[in-house]
Amino acid sequence: MEHAAFSQQAQNLDGDTSEQRVAQRYSLLIRPAKLVCAQGEFVCVLRDVSSTGVSARLFHALPSCEQYTLELQSGETYSIIRVWARDNEAGFAFDCEIDVDQLIREASRFPKRGLRLALQLPVQVMTGLTRADATVLNLSQQGARIECAALFAIEQNLRLSGEGVRETRAKVRWRRNSHYGLVFDDTFSLRDFALLVARLQAPGLVEQS
Repeated sequence: MEHAAFSQQAQNLDGDTSEQRVAQRYSLLIRPAKLVCAQGEFVCVLRDVSSTGVSARLFHALPSCEQYTLELQSGETYSIIRVWARDNEAGFAFDCEIDVDQLIREASRFPKRGLRLALQLPVQVMTGLTRADATVLNLSQQGARIECAALFAIEQNLRLSGEGVRETRAKVRWRRNSHYGLVFDDTFSLRDFALLVARLQAPGLVEQS
């Protein structure tokens, strides 16, 4: 019954008065977050939240899963179930009632921390005339973590390219054995980042939007 009530509240949101909105929903919460499901990891923007559910906007069609994990920039996670979806927006119910104040605090703790999405993306790393195979392990708007057998120096300039990824210039920030942390010369906007990771994991979602 809670799921049905949340669905009705969310779908009627645009027509609510301000008093009704306060009673039904907590507030507008414009924060980027990560949706994790069987199809991969995707970027969304949280909108309204209550103790029983949350609405979010995506930059592409919603993955066709029933159950998801919502991960905030702080790393806090919540199990959620899809209740409704239209265009690039969706409403979800929490699997149990949550403390809204805590979620608001968690969503606001690290406003400048970029979302990192786990991937297994083969790429080539180029420096001068040298090319090496590598794997992107996670990706953010600002940089990436890669695994590569080749040796690179801290602050060394590199170029990354791969299927579905435009050539991207980056610099080595740290190194641990065969793992490297890279920072991009030019960062992605949130929209471009969301569309990129969707194309890499489930290109049909972008075609549907």
